Amino acid sequence: MEATSVAAPPAAGAAAARPQLKRNAVSYLSNIVIGVASTAPAYSLAATVGFIVLIGGVTTHEPAVVLVSFFPMWFIAAAYKGMNAADPDCGTTFSWVTRAFGPALGWVVGWTVVFSDIVVNANQAQIAGSYGFQLFNLNAAANNTLDVTILGVVFIIVLTWICWKGIELSARTQQLLLAFEMGILILFSVVALVKVYTSSPAHSAHVQLDWFNPFSLSFGSLVEGMLLGVFLYWGWDTGVSVNEESKNSSTGPGRAAVVSTFVLIFIYLLVSTAAQAYAGTKYLANNPNDIFAGGLSQSVLGGLHFLLIIAVLTSATAATQTTILPAARSALSMARRGAFPGRLASIHERNLIPGPATIWAGVLSVIWYVFIVNVSQNVLGDCVAGLGFLVCIYYGGTGFACAWFYRRELTKSLRNLWTLGIMPLLGGLILMGILVRGAIYYGHRANDYSPPFLSLGVPDWIGILGVLSGVVLMLVRRAQRSRYFRERPQIWGDKIEVVTPEAVYGEGG
Repeated sequence: MEATSVAAPPAAGAAAARPQLKRNAVSYLSNIVIGVASTAPAYSLAATVGFIVLIGGVTTHEPAVVLVSFFPMWFIAAAYKGMNAADPDCGTTFSWVTRAFGPALGWVVGWTVVFSDIVVNANQAQIAGSYGFQLFNLNAAANNTLDVTILGVVFIIVLTWICWKGIELSARTQQLLLAFEMGILILFSVVALVKVYTSSPAHSAHVQLDWFNPFSLSFGSLVEGMLLGVFLYWGWDTGVSVNEESKNSSTGPGRAAVVSTFVLIFIYLLVSTAAQAYAGTKYLANNPNDIFAGGLSQSVLGGLHFLLIIAVLTSATAATQTTILPAARSALSMARRGAFPGRLASIHERNLIPGPATIWAGVLSVIWYVFIVNVSQNVLGDCVAGLGFLVCIYYGGTGFACAWFYRRELTKSLRNLWTLGIMPLLGGLILMGILVRGAIYYGHRANDYSPPFLSLGVPDWIGILGVLSGVVLMLVRRAQRSRYFRERPQIWGDKIEVVTPEAVYGEGG
């Protein structure tokens, strides 16, 4: 039996009496669009490239970090494809880790997904607020923390409402936003490179092959840079989180995830290389919070620089929306299994989306955003690094879950061994190595963006808070004797049942 065979869908039975997520509402193209848009290419480049250059020893080899960071993402995308074929559950990593390793670890990793999605909205809301004012030349407001926070909160509320209105509106919105964003990024890159080779602006340099050579970096610098690279690529899995609403739910979203990673490496290498060639590493290091806002966009695009402002704004906007989608669907999946209170398994009768879970994802995002703005001196820098830890945990967990779940299938063909075993396992191991090295790096005061707390930097604390809160909440839920904690690990070939909201009504939350 091929390990990529599609598991039979569960019988509908009584579940048909309750609202379900809208079936066949998301096309294969929309899966790719949602996956790419969720990474917020323009925003991620603006807020990450400069921080990579700041790492000691990276200098001109920032493109090499971007290139090498792609490989664990590609390997984990293969794991998503394999696990989605067996279990097209909108809880993705939560459901898969639970099936492979049992409910305790599944709960903690599932919570890490939700926590990550909430935390990243602080970054995206901060960028959206700042760029919203910059678009109208309201520079004083763009530099005022209170004004940016208020506008950022408004963005989260509006985008939560769009997600609440239905998946089809969300998908159409993403297609429009991403098409504009990618077009402007390509325009910026082409113009920048043309100017480098025709007019040689100050501090510019012709592209060198050595920029892409990871062996020119020390091992430590490469791994520390890859922690930020993980954040740069993070988000492509959102296209898989809407699998239950997708056409060909067991195969399409998984393939779309793999394609998304290749789209991302193309745009990331193009833009980061063009920016470095045009402006030089000193400029990038001096503007780590936003490489475009320090004059680069205006210098390259002249009077059209406002287009790049709009691109970053739409990028942060699109990513905020697509971050709410997986948070709500992970919560839905956890609730209908009994891991979260049953009320979060409710689906809106008209919009056919996770109603309460979507609203709570928005509310918690606002609360976290207001909190982190008041405790961090550099919201972007701290959250970018801290999220890298959380993403390493749940992406790595998915890789390990895939290799273990399919362990009896790996010897049946070389394809199975490579795509379901070696790639997922290697991706997980790389991410765990990045996590450990990054935790040590941000444990040193000299590498922190904000003052350390109890000798650890804010990024470390974000990672610790994400995992520790998950362990505590898991123990609380376990003490309530939820049926979820009676589940047992599975392997490929076991009967897989997708639990519907019908099963949790009457459980009492």
